[in-house]
Amino acid sequence: MPELFIDGAWTAARDGGVREIRCPADGTLVATVDEAGARDVEAAVLAARNAFDRGPWPRTPAAERAALLSRVAGLIEREKDALARSESLDTGKRLVESEYDIADVVRCFRHFAALTAAEDGGRVVDTGDPEIDSRVVREPAGVCALITPWNYPLLQTAWKVAPALGAGTTFVLKPSELTPHTAILLMRLLAEAGLPAGVANLVLGAGVSVGAPLTEDPRVDLVSFTGGLATGRRVMAAAAPTVKKVALELGGKNPNIVFADADVETAVDYALTAVFLHSGQVCSAGARLLVQDELHDRFVDAVVAGARAIRLGGPFDPAARTGPLISAAHRDKVEAYVAAGIAEGAVLRCGGARPDDPALADGFYYPPTVLDECTPDMSVVEEESFGPVLTVERFRDEDEAVTLANDTVYGLAGAVWSGDVGRARRVASRLRAGTVWINDFHPYVPQAEWGGMKQSGIGRELGPAGLAEYQETKHLWHNLAPRPQGWFA
Repeated sequence: MPELFIDGAWTAARDGGVREIRCPADGTLVATVDEAGARDVEAAVLAARNAFDRGPWPRTPAAERAALLSRVAGLIEREKDALARSESLDTGKRLVESEYDIADVVRCFRHFAALTAAEDGGRVVDTGDPEIDSRVVREPAGVCALITPWNYPLLQTAWKVAPALGAGTTFVLKPSELTPHTAILLMRLLAEAGLPAGVANLVLGAGVSVGAPLTEDPRVDLVSFTGGLATGRRVMAAAAPTVKKVALELGGKNPNIVFADADVETAVDYALTAVFLHSGQVCSAGARLLVQDELHDRFVDAVVAGARAIRLGGPFDPAARTGPLISAAHRDKVEAYVAAGIAEGAVLRCGGARPDDPALADGFYYPPTVLDECTPDMSVVEEESFGPVLTVERFRDEDEAVTLANDTVYGLAGAVWSGDVGRARRVASRLRAGTVWINDFHPYVPQAEWGGMKQSGIGRELGPAGLAEYQETKHLWHNLAPRPQGWFA
């Protein structure tokens, strides 16, 4: 069956392009899918433009849009097993992680259904004149290009699709070319839920051939992109000539600060999860461990012991605790960062070489790796490797911890571990990051905004601001009793 979804119909790529999708865990063929070209992108944008300018969706009452989002949440819950399995085959991540992700997708759609249902007639502005009705209203932003990554394919898609639909926009979705299958399944569920033709369009393909034309097209009003910093800069530059709205989530190099008075056993446990969950392929991964001097040796020894015990394996291996990297090219990149760190003076404590287990030979596995005695000027500390690599830095006191933590171009997330509540909150308030955890790492809820400071991005997803990203603000001024002014009489 064709996999491109344009103007309410499934269609094959017009130029006949196809791509093989292989599971990163063992290289087996998952499926062969259509790969869009320029003509497909043109058709998808035109469909979204027509649906916005002439279709019913932007003018559909908020209550009806909310009801559709609720129906979609129910359909996703119905298909949760198929979606989780599909996600694991594309990404190689453990099935249990995919199941958690799909549950979060359901919560996301329900959150934006509730926000959409609560939309009112706007904010009344008191002008001091009873004959003037002045109010500020929110309207859909227009046609949106939604470009999503490969590490959390359906979850990151839901963070964009749900608010885009709630706001009344139309869109063209381009998932990562490596992990398209849950996006395909989502389009089927949107159609089943009764979404009008042309509102949601799906094109598959690489960034150069599909993503770039979307960001450059003058008929697109907003681009929402989640991915790497270098690509995010290109997206921003491509959107500039037509002054589109841009929302960017560009990853992070996130500090996990541990003071000597922290609960050591718990902090070690969370430090392992912070960086090695999904093999470190998480934008908010706690890849920088900052440990106070007097705790350093004992803490790092415990982290190393824990890292060595993590078992690698495929998505359906019940004994596995983490899986493969997404591709051979990505594994090469991670290896290069580790080699550079060692060359710059980091001390390799564990990992650092491909596993020699024959059962893992066909997958893109790389073991949990700990680099100790790191400094902020090392490339492995400065740049996002997006792999299972933990760098360890020392600090003496509170001020140095904050200075080290903020010594990065990124500002997505961070954490502080301390038994001193006052100190933990002081440090958290000084960190330049969009999310800061105290004595925790990784949790989020759809009711709270997510996004970064500095070069981690622009705008916010989730929370009320996540809906507002897909809306424009308009001031409506109504003179209830117009009469001649006589200004030029």
